[in-house]
Amino acid sequence: MMTTALAPVVLITGATGPLGRAAAARFALEGANLVLVGTDAGRLRSVSADAVLDGERHLLVTADLRDPAAARATAEEATTRFGHIDVLLHAVGGWVGGTAVVDLDHDEVRRMLDQHLWSTLNVVQAIVPGMIERGFGRVLAVSSPFAANPGPKGASYAIAKAAEEVILRSLAKETAGTGVTVNVLTVRSIATGNGRSAAPATAPEELADVLVYLASPGAGAVTGQRIAIEAG
Repeated sequence: MMTTALAPVVLITGATGPLGRAAAARFALEGANLVLVGTDAGRLRSVSADAVLDGERHLLVTADLRDPAAARATAEEATTRFGHIDVLLHAVGGWVGGTAVVDLDHDEVRRMLDQHLWSTLNVVQAIVPGMIERGFGRVLAVSSPFAANPGPKGASYAIAKAAEEVILRSLAKETAGTGVTVNVLTVRSIATGNGRSAAPATAPEELADVLVYLASPGAGAVTGQRIAIEAG
């Protein structure tokens, strides 16, 4: 079982997506206290019900993390309930594409930056200072190979994910030696269970297993890594 001195507190953003759901179930099996964050209260309740979460050991927070005030309020609500946050799993999704660079709409780029860059910066600024103060924390995020090797007609998404990775890799260097680690998993496609994922797609349960290890005290020497996860 993954433990710190007490049951760890794991905050999962994008908790209603395929990875968020799988991670919630997997961390619950490890005995963690969970803070599940999403923009749809009904879908958050569905995640809680599907994972059969203990009502005393999880908190549902409806918030739009593109807003820095909402991110701060989320962190405050979590710490009021559980005292601290040990693990931040940032799994907010969102993709748009299909437009060549010469035709790219500036608003499309802004939307992707809001979704990936700004939501990441907002939750990091709201949560990581408390981790540094306590001397323990795990920051985990999921990115895409396209951040480093973009394909055609996907620039807005690739730009946003590359910017997100710069934030996190910089954070890893800034938190070195503090007890806080920062790591990024890259995955081309996550299976949704509805048959619409591009093949080959990685099962979210496989990702959740890797995330549980990286979130553990035993992974304290692993930081600043960009870890590629291949389907199958």
